[in-house]
Amino acid sequence: MRCRKSLLVALAFTASLAMVSTTAPAASAETPRCDAKPLQTALKALKEVGASGISVTVKSPRCGVWNGGVGLADLKTGRKVVGNEHSRIASDTKTWTATVVLQLVGEGRIKLDDTVDHYLPGLIRTKSYDGRKITIRQLLQHTSGLPDYLDAPYWHDLDARRWDHVEPLQTVEQALTLPPPDDRTPAGFSYSNTNYNLAGLIVTEVTGRDIGTEIEQRIIEPLGLRETYWPGDRTKLPEPDLRGYAERNGALRDRTEWNTSGADASGALVSTGADATTFWTALMTGKLLAPDQLAEMKKTVPDGSSGERYGLGVERYERARGFVTWGHSGHMESGHKFRNAVTDDGRRAVTLLIGSETFDSDRVDAIIGDLIRDLR
Repeated sequence: MRCRKSLLVALAFTASLAMVSTTAPAASAETPRCDAKPLQTALKALKEVGASGISVTVKSPRCGVWNGGVGLADLKTGRKVVGNEHSRIASDTKTWTATVVLQLVGEGRIKLDDTVDHYLPGLIRTKSYDGRKITIRQLLQHTSGLPDYLDAPYWHDLDARRWDHVEPLQTVEQALTLPPPDDRTPAGFSYSNTNYNLAGLIVTEVTGRDIGTEIEQRIIEPLGLRETYWPGDRTKLPEPDLRGYAERNGALRDRTEWNTSGADASGALVSTGADATTFWTALMTGKLLAPDQLAEMKKTVPDGSSGERYGLGVERYERARGFVTWGHSGHMESGHKFRNAVTDDGRRAVTLLIGSETFDSDRVDAIIGDLIRDLR
């Protein structure tokens, strides 16, 4: 991949637009030129959604990869978003976890339709829940019927738990004290972070290594993702960071520093827009999973009133008749949010790292949909 000066000129919309890195295929007389208008339109619209700052990464065949942003990465200092910021990607971590599990399926070390009890005998045996009746597939697809550990009383005051170290096993044990979720769809879908922390424990049982280490060795290192890491108990983000703002008593408060150990396989990863885009395009183009495992990942069930569908760690969006994209949204207690969309062939991608939990969510979804539809 080579940097093409004509593309830099095409994307330099205004003096205030931050350009971090742009790559594009080598130029030739036959190569169609990049059309910057869809990105211009999206950036203008994103300025009006009410977020503190948004880091934007866009990838397309004609325009290559573009990193930039709108708003402020730090409200206190006035530092602008330029597109290379580190952020918590929250529940987008689930896709990385599911990828590791499916790699182990491909290696014959895990079977999707084996039960939790097969790998962790006796762990789930209560009046309401039985690990002998819950499969790995159900964990990854949120059809296990297990409640979300975040509904346990321990988490009712999030700020009080901001610095706590929490083991994934603790979160599973917290969930088992709760009644079954009352929002299950007819297909059995009920979104629960417990499912993925439990899947992470199974990965540890099978490999002898924690899920963070497996993600590093199986995904981060092979793809050369130098800005992505498993934080453990580290509460600070690397610089440059996208500060996180959570709403407290009607105002946005900086909650960037947070111990996310409890999120574990369900939401602990830290990354950048560029690295997350590389992961998603690699996933969709078959660089991380064999065809059979990628096909399993894309088998979906309805996820409720939204009209969208959920596979094994992936969200499926049909934005127009026949136009399907994939992704996984995320929301961390620190205020960081993650939104993305990738086409089925992996050739077009949009990734947003959002610094505040307060913004027009429906408008952002519409902007992403319009942008990825119009990218070329």
